[in-house]
This record gives sequence, structure tokens and C-alpha cells, in this order.
Amino acid sequence: MDDFKKAYGEDFSKTIDIDTWRIGENLAELYPLIEKELTQAKKDELKTHQTFREVVFPKIKEKALVPYAGLNKDVKDEETIKKAHRGLLFNGAVTACGSVSSIYNSVPISITQIGVCLVNYQGQHGSYSHRLFRRDLRYKNDDPIKEAIDLIEKRRSDEEANNKRERLSDIAVRGIKTYAERSILLEKSESKWILGNGSPIPNELMRGFWSSQKPMKEKSIALMRRMILEHKHFVYIQDCVRNPQLWTFGNALNPFEYLIIDTIKDDLERRLATGGMRGEFLADYTKMVADVGDKIAVGIYRVSKHSSPHIFYCHVDSIPIAALIAMADSALQLHAGSPMLLDLAGNICKTAFNQGDFIAAIEQAYAKADVIIPVNS
Repeated sequence: MDDFKKAYGEDFSKTIDIDTWRIGENLAELYPLIEKELTQAKKDELKTHQTFREVVFPKIKEKALVPYAGLNKDVKDEETIKKAHRGLLFNGAVTACGSVSSIYNSVPISITQIGVCLVNYQGQHGSYSHRLFRRDLRYKNDDPIKEAIDLIEKRRSDEEANNKRERLSDIAVRGIKTYAERSILLEKSESKWILGNGSPIPNELMRGFWSSQKPMKEKSIALMRRMILEHKHFVYIQDCVRNPQLWTFGNALNPFEYLIIDTIKDDLERRLATGGMRGEFLADYTKMVADVGDKIAVGIYRVSKHSSPHIFYCHVDSIPIAALIAMADSALQLHAGSPMLLDLAGNICKTAFNQGDFIAAIEQAYAKADVIIPVNS
């Protein structure tokens, strides 16, 4: 209850007392109330920002858990951004990746399409796709109608198991897509730098069948080792929505500043401690974390007071250039505050692997096979 009052400024008992609720809404009273709350929130925010800049940021620098720890102001003027555009982005030295997946479900078959696109500012570098087919209805006796009815009844009666299967299927697709993004960037991109969404060590590749099947574990670990220990020239971007602490840090930044906080090692160790891995799998992932965890820097940057800050990950040996790439590309869309090349890759991927075209192709195949089914929405 104390936490509630601290957060909202009133007792919980008052909030649930319906006698304190208004009948309808008086807009003449509402607008000044909103203005008062916003004004006070802004004052509190500015006070907090000043505290972070004067107290917290210097402590991060003092601890020096990673090179360039603390607040960095490398962008002195617009010429720095122009040079980054000419020397790193517009000449094709950075390639970004976008991906999309679509699933079509029906009784006889479920089809999943995964598409990945590579893009740089000198043109599209390629589109790659893969389709997965799952058949629940496989005739094993002389009565296919009974088998189909049994399948439908089983799905109806075992809704919990069916939901679990769908969740596992969704996790598997996300894992495959995540692996494909990173593998295609490393294998197919000719640029020195690669740019992606999320983390260079994604959760999807440390859970599910990636952490329980030996061939998948080996592929996952080999891919991440190659990116971190051999390639090194990577930048991964993540929004701050699920990380309130870093969001607060980022909001205290002025435009074109970045804050280097730590390496990713502690986060990876927490994942291992709570991930439920055992035996050989835990030992192998633990060794990977020990080898690569302190090679990945975690930072946050901001390019405009009117856009959200973003988290970025890069190799500890390339922090200033990686931060410059992230900020220079984000400067092309100040309203969003995120790299334009990533948005471009995502949009091209959605166009190349349009869900409507995917469904239309399946329906056409059904028609040719003389199978008539309704369109899934």
C-alpha cells in the first residue's frame, strides 16, 4: 500500500472508495488537473535528470566496468554526423537485417514462412526465405473420415495441450528466425559492419530446443562465438520499453550523447541461473558466456529530446564507432530516434514476403489440389 501511495500520490483505500469518484467527467475540471500533473511530472523528471548527470553517470565512469564507461559526448557538431553518413552509411559499409514470419493454419496442414532481407544504403543485398510444413492429419487406417473427426475432437477436448503446442511452435519459429537473421548477416553480407535488432546474444538462442538439443546448441554457440570473437563489427539496437532503469538513464541524456554502462556478462549469467539448463548444456553455455560476456558493451543513446532513447550493444573494442553508426543512422529520423536502415530492412522484408501474397499462394495451391477451405483471418 505504501508503494501505491508513493507512485500515485493517494491512498489505495481512497482510490477504491467509489464515493470519491466523479459522476461523468467535467472537462473544465479535467484539463487543469492534467496540466498540473504534467507540470509537476516534468519538474520531477528534470530534477531526476540533473541528479543522474551529476551523481550517477560519474559513478558509472568511476567504476569503469567497461571501456568508455560513463557519459560520452563524441558528436561535437553536425560535421561529425555528416562524416559518418559519408564514410560509414551511404557507402554501404553497414548492412542491416529485417525479418518477418507468417503462419497459415488449417486442419490438413500448417505452413510457416520465414523471410529475411539484407539492406544497405547502396541497395538491397538479398532476400532469403524458408517454409516449414506441419501435418497433424496423416491417414494411418482405412477410415480417413473417422481419423479427421477424431483429430478435431482431440483438438477441442485438449485445448490446454493445443495451446501449449502453439506456444512451443511460436517459440521455435522465433528461434529459427533469430538464428537465420544473424547467420545470414554473417554469411551473406559483404559490409564491414552489421546492424540488427535485439541483442547479439538473444534469449531465443539460449532456450527451448536450442538449449536442449545437442546439434542446435552447437550451432547456436558457434554462431554467437563467431559474431563476438571473430567478426566483432556489429551493432544491435533495442528499445527501452522493457527496461525502465535504462529508460531513466536514457532520458537524462542530451541529444547525440551516449552512456556506456557495463558489459552484458552479468545479464547472461542471470539468464543461465534462471533458464533451467543442466549438465552438458549448462556447462557449454556457461563457457560461452565466460568467453564472450565481457566482450559485449551495453550502452544507451539519444538523438532528440522528442524521441525515446535506445539501447545498443557492440564489441568493447569498437564502442565509439558503433555508437556513431547508431546515432548517425537514427539522425535520419529524429522523430523515431532509431536507425532508419533497420526500418528500411523491415519494410522491404514485409513487402518481399507479404502475408497476403503468402495466403493467396496457398489458396491457389489448394484450388489446384481440389481442396476447398475457408480463408483464415
